[in-house]
Amino acid sequence: MSGETRPTPQPRTTEDLQLRETASPPRYAKATDRPVQYVAAADRQGNVIGYVWANDEDDAAGWKVRPAGGDAAFNLGVMWVSRLHEAKLRGIAPTAALAEMVRDSDPAKASHIVPGSLRQAPSLQAVQELAAQD
Repeated sequence: MSGETRPTPQPRTTEDLQLRETASPPRYAKATDRPVQYVAAADRQGNVIGYVWANDEDDAAGWKVRPAGGDAAFNLGVMWVSRLHEAKLRGIAPTAALAEMVRDSDPAKASHIVPGSLRQAPSLQAVQELAAQD
């Protein structure tokens, strides 16, 4: 076996990694101490699964799942989080994103905004407490 040659290592396996910092996509702030607008989201059966909330002053918006809805509510909430991310990428104010969700909601989909559910809360904490109720 003295005539065997060893393969030459490929540069891709031996070169130093060049780590570069990249910018993450823009996101709304995850919290605010100010009043928020919010809407209820429901599943096809009409069960409220969570709340989408927004505040323009702090450029904040988010999704608050109802733990009582279980895994299904959590999974359906991904759509609302994605819609918020898309709106931020388009440069839309948080409450305008909320208005779009209300306008474009379709009860035939797996999750929809409950008609007439747009409300104002004194704080994000109030929405969190609402979501925590059974």
